[in-house]
Formats: sequence, structure tokens, C-alpha cells
Amino acid sequence: MSSLTRLAPSLARGYRHTVLGAANTLGLRSFHGTLRARLAADTAPASLAGIRAASLQKTLTTAPKPLLPKEELVFGHSFSDHMLTVNWNAKEGWGKPEIKPYGPLSLDPSCSVFHYAFECFEGLKAYRDQSGNIRLFRPDKNMERMNQSAARLYLPQFDGEEVIECIKELLRTDARWVPEGKGYSLYLRPTLISTENTLGVHRANKAMLYVITSPCGPYFKTGFKAISLYCDESNVRAWPGGVGNRKLGANYAPSVGPQVAAEKKGYQQVLWTIGEDHELMEVGTMNMFVYWRNERGEAELITPPLDDGTILPGVTRDSILELTRAWGEFKVTEGKVTMKQIVKASNEGRLLEVFGAGTACVVTPVKCIHFQGTDYNIPLDPAKPDSQAGPVTDRIYKTLFGIQYGEEPSKWSVTV
Repeated sequence: MSSLTRLAPSLARGYRHTVLGAANTLGLRSFHGTLRARLAADTAPASLAGIRAASLQKTLTTAPKPLLPKEELVFGHSFSDHMLTVNWNAKEGWGKPEIKPYGPLSLDPSCSVFHYAFECFEGLKAYRDQSGNIRLFRPDKNMERMNQSAARLYLPQFDGEEVIECIKELLRTDARWVPEGKGYSLYLRPTLISTENTLGVHRANKAMLYVITSPCGPYFKTGFKAISLYCDESNVRAWPGGVGNRKLGANYAPSVGPQVAAEKKGYQQVLWTIGEDHELMEVGTMNMFVYWRNERGEAELITPPLDDGTILPGVTRDSILELTRAWGEFKVTEGKVTMKQIVKASNEGRLLEVFGAGTACVVTPVKCIHFQGTDYNIPLDPAKPDSQAGPVTDRIYKTLFGIQYGEEPSKWSVTV
């Protein structure tokens, strides 16, 4: 099935008229080819300055904030004493990185970030292990993805290793903000914005990369809590050739309305699908995994593929695929799954576990999917009636959790 055919049902409902117009005028393949060619062009001459951790400057706060008791931490509500900023312009390149007291940014009201959504970001965490060391989990993958997002917006790219070194120094500076205890961490939010202070849609000549941090507690305060999903048939999170595979702020705001609608119906998250076959895409803001016995009778863990630009290449997603393939205990597949297949597997008793995966929660078990008027229940762990997660979901969670906190040796865990 072609990309345009997959998108047609949503377009027929009047969704994304501009995309349809572009596809009809240019031809979808031609449109995508032209876009890829433009993005392949270098965004800055090689002579421009890059980010250098060795030139990092530091100004410490004179008024350190009091730490909240870790039991009172709410995700994204409190922030550490300092932030990292690096400015860029088209004539000189990147300036000197600076660690300075956390505070407001001073931006012109005409900055294109406000008008045309020139913004991308990342999310990762710093963990404190039992020996008191601070650890990061695969920060190179976050930097790689952020550069891909930047390229899609024609914002400046950067040396990921240099930025990681700057982030490490920010963590050393604010080390007291990394809470102790399993499940507690310091969330990091690298962000890249255009600070071009002119109206008009064109490439940015000024930009800023900054990193802020926020202490947070366990995503599940009392252990796993399986969630229910509402399959939204009216809205599409992303479409082939779009920007669903990039971590852009513009991808998130439009999801709030459907999320609120799902909650009003009694469901915790939206299940995003696309096309007349309702191909699975993502769970809220998480990648989706299904563990089942496929129609050939094989035990299989399957997640939607990254081949058409609709799925975000999650760091946790990639880690789960690599981890479970190394186990070699069941088939691991990146492939398309439709709601028709999910319904059939559920009716035949082959649907075993479903979960979402992402930085905030590692994994989130799913207990129910609502589709076309029917709730399809996920068995979780039949051997433990009170369990909130199936055995595969639980094992993945515990293994990744152990790596993040340094309890299991892994190349993925980076000591600061």
C-alpha cells in the first residue's frame, strides 16, 4: 500500500488539506525527493565555529534554591540552580558555552520560534547509583536524534560529544539536585530554538541551544499501573513524509485535544493509528510494543517500523529491541500492525502483552484498548491476577532500570 493510500482516509475526512494539495501538485515521491535534497545541503560552512566544551564559561548562582523533599517532587515543576546556554549565528557559528544561574530568557517578540515553531528538544535523565555516582543513559543517542531534528528545521547542528561534555559539567555543578533512591532522577531538557528576530518563513540566522534540568520521582509511585487506550479514528499524529520521526515541539501541542477527549471517555491515553486499516503508530507520546503469538504460532515482540517517517526513533525503543534480540528467546520484529490484527489476536487468545516505551516511564503496561465501540482487554500476567504488567514487560522494565542505575554493567550507562 502506498504512503498516499495509507493517508487517504484521514484526508478524505478533511484532515490535512495542505498535505493533500502538495501531494497532488508535485506527486508525493517528487515532493519527498525535493525535500530530502534540500535537507541534504550543508546548513553551515565548515569554517564556522563549533561548540567546544574546553571553552565553557561558568557563572555560579549567589542564591541557591532549597531542595524539595524527594517525596514531593512532581515531574517538570521544579528546576535546578543552573542552566547551560550556547548561542549561534550564521556568520560566526557557535559561541562559547555558558553555565549560568537558571532564569528567564530574553527574546524579541518577533523571534521565529514564536511564530513558525522553529524548535526541537530532547529528554534524558541523570541517575545516582548506589555508590553516589551520577550516570547518564545513552546520551549519544539523544544528541544524534537532536541533530536530526535540527536538520529537519534547518537549524544549526553541533558536535554531540562536545555537548555531552558540557552537560556533564552542568551535572557536576548541580550535583546536589540529582536525588538519591531507585526511581528518582534528574530530568534533562536540551532545547534548540531559532532566535531570528524577523518575520517571514526562512532559515534561521540566529539560534540558541540550552539545557535545563528538573528533579523528578518515580513515574509509578506505587509500582506499575496499567493504562487503558482509546483508539482515535478522527485525528492523525503524523503522516508519511512529515515530521513524526523528529522531536519537534510542533508535534506535541496538537495532541492535547485528542488526549483530553480520551480522558473524558474514561481512558488514560490515545492510541494513534493511520490509514483505512488503522495501522498502529504510538501510544500517547510513547513508542508502542505488542507481545503476542502471531498467526504462525510464534512468540513475537513487534513494534511499528521507522521506514516512512511517522514514528519517533525512541532511545528506549532502540534499547528494548537490542536487549530482547540479545535474549534470543522470542522473535523480535519491526513491522506494521493493524487494529484488525489486534482484534483477531485478542479474540483468539493470542494477544499477550501491550506496552508503551519512553524516557519518562521506561515502559507503561496497557490493560485495555477501546476500538470502534468495544474494549479489548489485555491479559497482563494470567499467573498473577493482581499484576499490573505481563512477565515480558516487567522483565524489560527491571533490566533497563538496573542498567540506568548502574546495577547491571552496560556500555549504555555513562558515568559523569
